[in-house]
Amino acid sequence: MKVLIRYGDDTAQCDVQESASIASKIRIHVYPNGRIEIEAPLGKSVNEIQNAAQKRARWVFSHLKVASSARALSLAREYVSGEGHFYLGRRYKLTVSPAPMAQSSVKLTRGRLEVAVYSCDPAVVRRRLKNWYHERAQDYLSRRLSHWVATLPFLKVEPPLKLISMSTQWGSCSPQGTIHLNPALVKAPRQCIDYVIVHEVCHLVEHNHSRRFYHLLDRYMPDWRSAKAELDGLAEMLLME
Repeated sequence: MKVLIRYGDDTAQCDVQESASIASKIRIHVYPNGRIEIEAPLGKSVNEIQNAAQKRARWVFSHLKVASSARALSLAREYVSGEGHFYLGRRYKLTVSPAPMAQSSVKLTRGRLEVAVYSCDPAVVRRRLKNWYHERAQDYLSRRLSHWVATLPFLKVEPPLKLISMSTQWGSCSPQGTIHLNPALVKAPRQCIDYVIVHEVCHLVEHNHSRRFYHLLDRYMPDWRSAKAELDGLAEMLLME
């Protein structure tokens, strides 16, 4: 469902998500990519949602302006020394240095992400760094999935995990019960990683965003909303290559 709001001569389209996890208040989120999401309690009419959103139009458009300015300052990665790259929510300064192919390495040390490669060509650095992130993601995300499977009483067997690069999603759960996670998720803070994993694991029980799904999420990760909001705010920066 979508609704349109206006402020002066400007209009904006909002995505509406009905949620069983909120009682009465309609919530509005403006994300760094310019997307506007409205969380509405089940049973609210389109007119009620539209009117509630329109009342906050000034707030929405002011946040859209801030987000647009931030995006204008974002530059595509060049994979050269001095750039900032993320791992587990922390920003590291990239340093690139030449090294024989047999001694190629990526290391985290004292706030730096040190990449030693046979060529400092950005394409070579990007490929080496992408492989490193994938390796780290396989290890860390697997361990966090195992942790949650051992913690959540409704799971008896650990589901298969597959890493898949995605441009707009952090994870998914297949009908066959395989958990797919984006390796770029390892760049996010730990609580955001746990939110995505718990979200997808809950889909093993409830395959849609039903009332029971949100009850599971609320019960086993009560602070998931703040983790989701933090991840949404970082998404454009973390997914950028």
